Amino acid sequence: MLKFAKFMAKPLGRIVRIVAGAAIIIGGSKMGSTAGTVVMVVGAIPFFAGALNLCMIAPFIGVPFKGKDILALPDAE
Repeated sequence: MLKFAKFMAKPLGRIVRIVAGAAIIIGGSKMGSTAGTVVMVVGAIPFFAGALNLCMIAPFIGVPFKGKDILALPDAE
């Protein structure tokens, strides 16, 4: 899981989260209902996590919350 967290903290991983979040937000906005609003809010989570370089699954995998702190961890062997 550390490899995955490190990937997501790198620029490409951040871009993936931002693009995925934006796509979810756009999809929710096209729904035009209360469910669409909920989808947009859910899409904001990966969007802002990528933009702010935060790891939302950090508490579940035992790594730091901030991306720069994740990248500073030594690689697991």
